[in-house]
Amino acid sequence: MSLRSRTLIALVTGAIFGFSAALAGGVLAQGPGARGSQAGSADATTLPWQEARLFAEVYEHIKHDYVDQETDRKLMDSAIRGMVSSLDPHSAYLDSEEFEETRLSTMGSYPGVGIEVTADGSAVKIVSAIQGSPAERAGLRAGDEIVAIDGKGVGSDVSGAIAHMRGVSGSTVTLTIRRAGTQGLKSFALRRANVEVHSVAYQSLQPRYGYVRIEEFSDTTPDEVAAAISKLQRDNPGGLEGLVLDLRDNPGGVLESGAAVADDFLNSGVILTAQGRTPDARFEMDATPGDLMNGAPIVVLVNSGTASAAEIVSAALRDHGRALLIGHRTYGKGTVQTVIPLQYGGAVKLTTSRYFTPSGGSVQGKGIVPDIVEGGPEHQPADVMTARDAPSLQSRDAEVQLGLTTLEDEVQGGRGSGHLVKTVARNVPPALATDDLLP
Repeated sequence: MSLRSRTLIALVTGAIFGFSAALAGGVLAQGPGARGSQAGSADATTLPWQEARLFAEVYEHIKHDYVDQETDRKLMDSAIRGMVSSLDPHSAYLDSEEFEETRLSTMGSYPGVGIEVTADGSAVKIVSAIQGSPAERAGLRAGDEIVAIDGKGVGSDVSGAIAHMRGVSGSTVTLTIRRAGTQGLKSFALRRANVEVHSVAYQSLQPRYGYVRIEEFSDTTPDEVAAAISKLQRDNPGGLEGLVLDLRDNPGGVLESGAAVADDFLNSGVILTAQGRTPDARFEMDATPGDLMNGAPIVVLVNSGTASAAEIVSAALRDHGRALLIGHRTYGKGTVQTVIPLQYGGAVKLTTSRYFTPSGGSVQGKGIVPDIVEGGPEHQPADVMTARDAPSLQSRDAEVQLGLTTLEDEVQGGRGSGHLVKTVARNVPPALATDDLLP
């Protein structure tokens, strides 16, 4: 084994031993008595040291005996990834590129060509071209297969394709495309620009009733929701009598943005509380005066893809009697992750808190059962079409129609939004237990 490898193993082993010793000191400080402290010291120093030696031994065998030669960097990177990912499904180590991708995904804009892509078998295919983006203006379409970028084959490497398409605004990138139904390949020279990624879509369902869909929660989502409500109110001079808020297939995103959207429809009260080991991980978020809907009733559409920040919004609005939930049981993610930048690049995304709804419950592992549960399988939400001759959204999406009908019944019955949940609660499954906290 090389001197460098031996040195690296020694450093790693020493670091783990040092950490173990520090941990032992902490255990001793909290021990209930002398006998317990001695036992704690033995456990904390002996076992971690043995584990460090085990790590070093396995590391040496891989370096010496594994069929392919692996670099120290790759092995250490894999060790770190494994350590963090073993904690829970949502904690992860992010290298520099992954960290940058995570940061950009929450900003609401990025420099690039403006397409969403996915792996499809052995190819990378375009899911959609963002409206107004360089890709849309050039004529790229959903279903196009990206064969090469700047002459370099792509294969099925989605992350590599995304990284290559992004770059400084004003620079150019050439995409080679294979399009179904046509022969040969097409090349598109695109000039990168700052692409605005909108997380909110909206439209009027019929006079005095609005619809807002939130795809995910980014830094710009609260402003987009406020702008959408304002536009709907201008389009309905008599005012909005009800709103369908669609959070189906919303995986969450930025916690503060989710809380801000809940605050948009509440005048007061707790939105969520969080508990963790550090002072920063223990906090409460509260609503402030001001309701964008001025008390008009709201229904929230949810399904098994409604998670995290989307569940925070759903629970806050229901617990305060502000909205009725319609659809299917939500995902059940009741933890908060913090992205912590690292000194030498990259970051670690760690679960740092468990959050609780205003009623004191946790959705972790259980989700939220809607007030009106849709029977049968879930269906993908219908696309929001803005063309004048497009069929109405409610005619293409049964749950949107159910939400609209529920709002109409509420308004025609002359009841205020505060009575919305009470009206139907007798006919729905019982609420989730509030005293069960899963890890």
